[in-house]
This record gives sequence, C-alpha cells and structure tokens, in this order.
Amino acid sequence: MTVRFSLNGESVAIDTDPTVTLLDWLRETRGLKGTKEGCNEGDCGACTVMVTDEGGARALNACILFLPQLHGKAVRTVEGLSGPNGAQHPVQSQMIEKHGSQCGFCTPGFVVSMAVGHLNGRADHDDVLAGNLCRCTGYAPIVRAAEAAAKEPVPDWVKDAPLEVEPLGFAPETADDLAAWYEAHPGGTLIAGATDVGLWVTKDLRDLGEVAFLNRCRDLQQIDVSDSAIRIGAGVTMADLMPLLRERFPSYAEMVRRYGSEQVRQAATIGGNIANGSPIGDNPPALIALGAKLHLRKGSERREMPIEDFFIDYGKQDRAPGEFVEAVTIPASAPHLRCYKISKRFDQDISAVCGCFNVSIEDGIVREARIAFGGMAGIPKRAAHVEAALVDQPWTEETVRSAMKEMGKDFTPLTDMRASDAYRLMAAENLLVRYFRDLTGGDVSVLEVTP
Repeated sequence: MTVRFSLNGESVAIDTDPTVTLLDWLRETRGLKGTKEGCNEGDCGACTVMVTDEGGARALNACILFLPQLHGKAVRTVEGLSGPNGAQHPVQSQMIEKHGSQCGFCTPGFVVSMAVGHLNGRADHDDVLAGNLCRCTGYAPIVRAAEAAAKEPVPDWVKDAPLEVEPLGFAPETADDLAAWYEAHPGGTLIAGATDVGLWVTKDLRDLGEVAFLNRCRDLQQIDVSDSAIRIGAGVTMADLMPLLRERFPSYAEMVRRYGSEQVRQAATIGGNIANGSPIGDNPPALIALGAKLHLRKGSERREMPIEDFFIDYGKQDRAPGEFVEAVTIPASAPHLRCYKISKRFDQDISAVCGCFNVSIEDGIVREARIAFGGMAGIPKRAAHVEAALVDQPWTEETVRSAMKEMGKDFTPLTDMRASDAYRLMAAENLLVRYFRDLTGGDVSVLEVTP
C-alpha cells in the first residue's frame, strides 16, 4: 500500500512497512534532522510535528506516529516553519528575541508546538507547552516568546490543507469495514492514536503482525448528546472530548488536562484507553464513577455492559477475539462527580492514585455512591465496601471518616516506583475526606490554597 501525504508543502508517496514511525522516516530516509529523538515514547516533545487534516492543525509526537496514520494529511516539521527566502515564523524570531534556547536540543519541538498554538489562536501557553520538556533554558523565556508571537499574524505558508487520497487496505473508513476486517483477522492489532501501541514498537521492538489503523473511521469519532445521555465514539480523542467535559464535568476535564500532554491528548482515544485495560489509565475510574455503559462489537453483533464489568483481571478484559470497543455512554450530567489525580509531577505523569467519586444525596442522606480508583489494584475498580458504608447514612464528616476505614477491604495496593502500598491506601482514604469537603464548599485544591 502507498501512503500519501504532504511534507512541508510537498506531496510525497511512500511504499512502507505499516509500523515505520514518522520520526525514523524523517531522520533516516529524508535527512530531516531537526525533529529529534529524545525519549522515543511521547513524553519529551523533542519530536513534535504539525499535522493538519480536515479537523485543523495539531501537534503530535512523531516518535509514536506510524506513517499510515498520515495518509491524506499535511505534515510540517521545524524545517518547514520558515517561509520563502528564509523568512522566519513569528515563534522562531521571538524565541531568538526572548532568549528561549540554550543547548537547542528541545528547541525544534518547542517551536513546532508554539507554531501550532499560534495557528490555532491558543493563549493557554502553559498547557500548549506542557508536553515539551526543557532541561536547561527554563520555561519563562519560552512562554514569553509564545506570548509575544501571539500578537503577530499567522504566516500563509503554514496554512496547509489535507490531500485527496484513495483508501488504504489496512485503514478502514467505517466501523462496518473495521468490524468485517477484525472478524476476519481476530489476531490482528488495532491502532487508534498509537500512544500505547507505538511503545510496543519503539520500546519492546515487537512485530505487530497484521494491523488496522482506525483513525479514518469517522463514524467512531462522533459524540451524540441527548437530554439524558452522551454516547462517545471509541475513536474520539481526548482533545476533542475536552470541550464537552469542561461544560458538563469540569472536575473530569481538569483531570484530563493533566492526562498525557497536548501531543498525547491530540492522538489518544477514549476507546483505546479503555480497551488496553491498564490499571493506571485515568479514564476508567471516571467512567465507572459515572455509571458508564460500554458498547462492544464483533461483526454485526453488538453487546453492552457496565464498564466496570469489562475489567476482569490484570491484562484481561471481557472482549472476545475479533471484538472491539465501539462506544461508551455516560449520563448527560453528574453534578457531584469529582476526579482527583495524585502523581509525583503535576503535568504529564502517570497516576500513583486516581480516585473518582459520584455520590447522590437527598435530604442529607446518601442515596447512591459510585467510587472508583485506578492504581489501587490490577484493574480499575469500585470501592464496594466504602460505598456500602456510605449509602443510607447521613452525609457528614463522621460518616465519611467511618467509611474510609473500609478502604482496606476493597484494595490491597502494591509498592512500586511511584508510591508505596501504605501511601496509596492512605491517599485513597484521604481523597474521600477531600471529596466531602469539596462538596461542602471547602478549599481542596493545592493550586488555590494560599497561606
């Protein structure tokens, strides 16, 4: 199969192995060395490129971006940010003016991220740059450069358009096509954003065998909102989900703002985060607390289940060969939902503990409680004993402190590099108190508490 896309304004056509990354191709085949290899797992941002499709321009990590994911799109690397006769992009000139670079290794990735933010009119520079790591310059001059560049117009030469292309055989265009392919190839690997699968190749050096890329299945990228429920297609990226979360579930949205990086959120899909079954994925605890329903499909057969039933054991989910996650449905509102992410680093870090709480209270009495954690067991899991200790009890701190003692019956966490078992259990217990104080108007955010 021939992959076609635009690179720095030039159309290219490549006959390639489907799991060659854009980073490797740029550096080893095209000789474009500005896109750097740092972590090679989507954490440092040194490999950031601009990718444009019908949805607009996004910053993505080239190190975990496979070439078939670019079919029909436009790619611009740091070498393509300069204009005719060497004219500088505003972010390039401002990085010079504001002394935003020292060793320079990270600078190309920063500049591309800034250029995407500039093109999209973003003013939240800290969020835009949270996925780009700098070890020597410091972020203050870089942010000053972004602020200064924001006042200047977007150069015409970076306003790319996608290409008209023929479908690829291993990139189905619809969920029906995907269902037929996966039923016929149940041992194949499905690749959505590749933020997880990409590491199977770059770190584990796996041969993925038969693969199907899902990014062209537009019907899996829809969000349908009714008065009572919201159905989210499995292919919806976390970035595309954010506006709805900010409007309906602000605490969930704030957790997602710290989920990965800008580059990761622009690629990672909600279905992929569920389907990989990670015990430390941040979406499942929130979805479990919401009482979400998961929709699965195999061929023409569909079934649904409470999302907590999908996770059976570490590395094991209730999903048959050839069956895939098609969508997830959540309630249209949940005013008492709160999500708390505990991690060593505030931005772009794996959770030591992620706790999500959703308690219904009537006349001062707890009528229903859904509490779920990630990082506390081999699967995302409800705190059933804690919930039982809350239901039909008065919503008071005394009740909460009594219920938190049940946490040890629900979880036996492990000790690893992120946290000890004792820390995890204590943090989970204390998050219940935090939740109570959150709902009763207390100050609970470390970003808002002042001496």
